[in-house]
Amino acid sequence: MKTFEDLPVYQKAKELCISIYKFENSKYQKDFGFKDQIQRASISVLNNIAECFERGSDRDFIKFLYYSKGSVGEVRSLLNIATELNYVDQDSFETLRSNCIQISRQLSNFIKYLSKKS
Repeated sequence: MKTFEDLPVYQKAKELCISIYKFENSKYQKDFGFKDQIQRASISVLNNIAECFERGSDRDFIKFLYYSKGSVGEVRSLLNIATELNYVDQDSFETLRSNCIQISRQLSNFIKYLSKKS
């Protein structure tokens, strides 16, 4: 991989982030605190992957992948609340939740790979 944009986990995290930013529900749009929190968490997943890639050290890479993994957990938690508040429909929730789980697994596998490599 030559750039962080080439990483499949980055690409999947980017899709998740864009999906979060495109929520259309009017109640969600008016809940500025919630909207800001879930957007910041989703962008954190993406940006931690980019930042760790650019640092160039496996040790830093692993640390930032853990930060990214924590942020994807935060997105999942917020999605649970978004469903309860009817900010997102059940089908969208299931898709986004599945994407979060997939990203979390990809991050775990990447962390394992880098840990064995070091």
